[in-house]
Amino acid sequence: QLALVESGGGLVQVGGSLRLSCAASGVSLDYYAIGWFRQAPGKEREGVSCISSSGGRTYYTDSVKGRFTISRDNAKNTVYLQMNSLKPEDTGVYYCAADRWSNYHDCKGHVESPYDYWGQGTQVTVSE
Repeated sequence: QLALVESGGGLVQVGGSLRLSCAASGVSLDYYAIGWFRQAPGKEREGVSCISSSGGRTYYTDSVKGRFTISRDNAKNTVYLQMNSLKPEDTGVYYCAADRWSNYHDCKGHVESPYDYWGQGTQVTVSE
């Protein structure tokens, strides 16, 4: 059974950086697309980024393009989300999720339905 654990969240000032990690156990991530989602207080969860199993395709929602970078290290069974130039609107709980069934060279970054496994989330707070 695949289990996902997020880490790396915390409190950071505007303009700062954080690197989130999504570590998997139980199953190799080699054939899973991974997505990052976030939920701000009082708002619905939204897709932030995703990376295909191959690593060759990535997706970013418009509000994070040029600031966030997703990557994966299959040897470590871990996916990362590097977040730079953080803004207060980036505040929220960040979740990673795994999708076993998307095409090897694809990922679905804007919808939750393909994702079967979810982590518990890590809090990111960006202060003024």
